[in-house]
Amino acid sequence: MMTGPKAPKDAEKKRKSFYVLRSKAVAGTPMPDGTGTQFIYLNDGRMVSFARIVGGITDEGMLGLLTTTEGFRKMVYSIGVTVEMEDPKEVIHFAYQMYGKTDPNVSGTTIRVPVTADGMEKVIRLDEVDWSDDDNIPGQFRFEFPKAGMLGKVSVRYYLNDGFDAPEPEEENAVNFDCPEYRSMVEQSLMQVGNNVRIKKAIEKARAGEDVTVAFIGGSITQGAGAIPINRECYAFKTFERFCKLCGRGTEENIHYVKAGVGGTSSELGMVRYERDVCRDGEIRPDLVIVEYAVNDEGDETKGHCYDSLVRKILLSEQKPGVILLFCVFASDWNLQERLGPVGERYNLPMVSAKDCVVEQFYRKANEGRVITKNQFFYDVFHPTNYGHTIMADCIGHLLETMDAMPVDESDVDVASIEPYFSKEFENIRLLDRKADSPATRIDCGDFSETDTELQAVERDRDLTHTPEFPNNWMHKSGDKPFVMDIVCTALCIVGKDSGSIQSGVIDAYVDGEKVRSIDPREVGWTHCNSLILFRGAERKEHHVEIHMQPGDEEKLFTILGFGVVE
Repeated sequence: MMTGPKAPKDAEKKRKSFYVLRSKAVAGTPMPDGTGTQFIYLNDGRMVSFARIVGGITDEGMLGLLTTTEGFRKMVYSIGVTVEMEDPKEVIHFAYQMYGKTDPNVSGTTIRVPVTADGMEKVIRLDEVDWSDDDNIPGQFRFEFPKAGMLGKVSVRYYLNDGFDAPEPEEENAVNFDCPEYRSMVEQSLMQVGNNVRIKKAIEKARAGEDVTVAFIGGSITQGAGAIPINRECYAFKTFERFCKLCGRGTEENIHYVKAGVGGTSSELGMVRYERDVCRDGEIRPDLVIVEYAVNDEGDETKGHCYDSLVRKILLSEQKPGVILLFCVFASDWNLQERLGPVGERYNLPMVSAKDCVVEQFYRKANEGRVITKNQFFYDVFHPTNYGHTIMADCIGHLLETMDAMPVDESDVDVASIEPYFSKEFENIRLLDRKADSPATRIDCGDFSETDTELQAVERDRDLTHTPEFPNNWMHKSGDKPFVMDIVCTALCIVGKDSGSIQSGVIDAYVDGEKVRSIDPREVGWTHCNSLILFRGAERKEHHVEIHMQPGDEEKLFTILGFGVVE
């Protein structure tokens, strides 16, 4: 006997909602087990930025609730997740992790549900979640793919509890890269053409079939953050492609590509790692270097001196490469081009500003000259989408085309004779790590005798796989014997490993018997490289350096990744 369908459950009432991710491209970054994961971080203001930019939320009270798990649960009734992939039958897992108070990476709640990639919305009711008492803040979304390299498009929407309101989503037009408004926008990015001798030389070498290397150094945007996939959609590779096209060459011919971006790091670290990460310890001599630190250098302790020194280091290197300064921008419309631009002016360098390109038009209406919205340009509060990376590459491409059409300047800039804008005190800095040959330096590593393998790792060049940063390190696991070094130099930086692990301990650094600073690797809260100055401007003589674990932390972890030495 046939029966009719069962009566459905009562329909959920329609609730106000807003997007925090909307049609966002994702890709499975390779994991050790062969699966792939896209991490989307929500801490450090990112969640609030998503709500503002993607969701159109302007109510400060609502935005404030998103900064804690308690506030999030007070405001949000359920979460809607949508995934679209080429195979609509594919299933991935969506995870939403709260960072815990005790241990951010472990002790908070993680919501994890399967989602079919057919574009149908999966709704997760928060009153059905088993919450941890240790929840602190919304930490991250993860989209977990069965295999690395898989691509998709995702949306995440928050449905609100009664009493909260949200605007209807704004319609977005497709980005038109061929319209006059787009060309005008790109032209505004050109801050300064600068002296063209070195870059025109690189272009002519490439056209003649000679080997030419185009290199990029910077932070996470240069690493490719926000680009999907990160190795081919990042501004660096797209700029490389434009250089090859300008020179009439393919990307597999005589023009070579070096990408050396490291997320969360400033020029204070860039100057230490330039020879290793860009020049690969002398194996590579770049002809053109694009430098990108305009949104990372707030972390530079010297507020410009390290950036100036890095630029001079590159300009004065044996190959005499051309240098382009790139000024990216955050979703808050902020960057440091007013601080760092004068360095480029001092050496008459070509400079390109993403800020000058896009920010003004963000605030126009779609029919009044706006080409791209903030949601379309930014992947999160810090990083661009594929659209954003493409626009930055077009800006550099416009600079290269402009230079190419100009007659060559009469002479190159004599960098050595120019007084630096800030200083040149670090221009000769070199990396000292466990592998470096430094016969004049005496080191007793004490109980910093292990080698750390859990390091910040980045996608170099065209790779999707990760290369560890500073693998030749000194790691402390247990004991009270200090790291001791006698070294002749005028300035010294220590490169330490930051970590979110509760097993990490604090060090005290002493120079010539005086304590110069304490370093807590948990201040930043995630695994990354951090360069800090132990001393500068000192007399060139032998200095005695000791690194001690703080009393009470003798059984905790700390990793010295290396040192930056100015002799």
